[in-house]
Amino acid sequence: MSRTFTSHDLPALMTGIMATLAGIGIARFAYTPLLPAIIQEGWFTASQGAYLGAANLLGYFIGALVAHSLSERFSTRHVMAASFAGIALSFVLCAGEGGFTWFFFWRLVSGIAGAILMVVGPSLALAATPAERKTRVGAMVFTGIGLGALLSAFIVPLLLELSLAFTWGALGLLCVMAGLLCDHGITRLALPATASSTANKSREYSGVKVVVWLVISAYALDAVGFVPHTVFWVDYLARENALGNQAASFQWGIFGLGAVCGPLMVGALAQRAGWHYGLAIAFLAKAAAVLLPVFSLALISQSVSSFMVGAMIPGIVALTSGRLAELVGPTAHKKIWGQATAAFAAAQAVAGYAMSALYGVWGTYSPLFAISGLMLVAGFLLVLLSRGLQQRNAALTAQNRR
Repeated sequence: MSRTFTSHDLPALMTGIMATLAGIGIARFAYTPLLPAIIQEGWFTASQGAYLGAANLLGYFIGALVAHSLSERFSTRHVMAASFAGIALSFVLCAGEGGFTWFFFWRLVSGIAGAILMVVGPSLALAATPAERKTRVGAMVFTGIGLGALLSAFIVPLLLELSLAFTWGALGLLCVMAGLLCDHGITRLALPATASSTANKSREYSGVKVVVWLVISAYALDAVGFVPHTVFWVDYLARENALGNQAASFQWGIFGLGAVCGPLMVGALAQRAGWHYGLAIAFLAKAAAVLLPVFSLALISQSVSSFMVGAMIPGIVALTSGRLAELVGPTAHKKIWGQATAAFAAAQAVAGYAMSALYGVWGTYSPLFAISGLMLVAGFLLVLLSRGLQQRNAALTAQNRR
């Protein structure tokens, strides 16, 4: 496989990267450095601000459920355009003090639209990519998540020096620009060739259904580990630990750098260790990184935690997808991956609301990082269990054939 991209890859890359940039990079991650500012400006209390962050997670779950059916019923280009517009409006129409219900609704809309872009955008990009280049292009499209985090880390603090309202409006315009670039890519995508039904015939996977369920369950637990750093990390550093917005934004930048590097890191890891062992290593690394701030908030600890969690967020997505494809085959993978995405979104939404409620009770974020780290350890154990069960099933199958 070629190690470089060609001009033929650019439309697919533009489509996928802009979709992931807006879908999570801006729609969700840009809110994280905004959270301390809206609390300090008196727009909302700390508890209300946390619930607004969780509204995006609920929207993401809803969007994950409807994305496929919408893209099948309506023009994919129109569905994606509407999603970009929804995210842009969620920022522009909140560029000023308003009621909690108004902000909650638009954070919900941003979550729904973001999930649709995350499901439809990368799929559209990969459908137009030759088989021999899918792995490389597929890794790169998720770098939009990290690019969004980097942009929010370096642009949001500068914009906040002008005003909080201006920052919301500017992020909305940034979404519009991303949408235009994405649409430019869509119009230049090559039509995918119709795949042979024989070539894409799915292997039977009745014998690994429990194994698949274990991997999906681990992925759902990863969603719990996803929440503290993506919703509370900046506020935890800036306000709770009195490190200030500048130091917290710097850590958010490191997080974004990790998210950019993550897909490339796990691609190399999977090539050397395989999908299963790569996924197990990623869970263990992310668990350690999420737990690290509980024990130390030294600069090196903050930075390692920021980078590794940032890297493993898109990394575990890619590794889980690859592991499921390995288990069920290419045709069944689309259905199973949809179920995994819905499970992740549901767990993420529940965790977001539960952690917001716990913060309201405890008044501190520290226990939330401990809970998430332990859930990731449990996910690691489920991944190991899935491998043991798969090997036992294979041994029983071989014995029955004798």
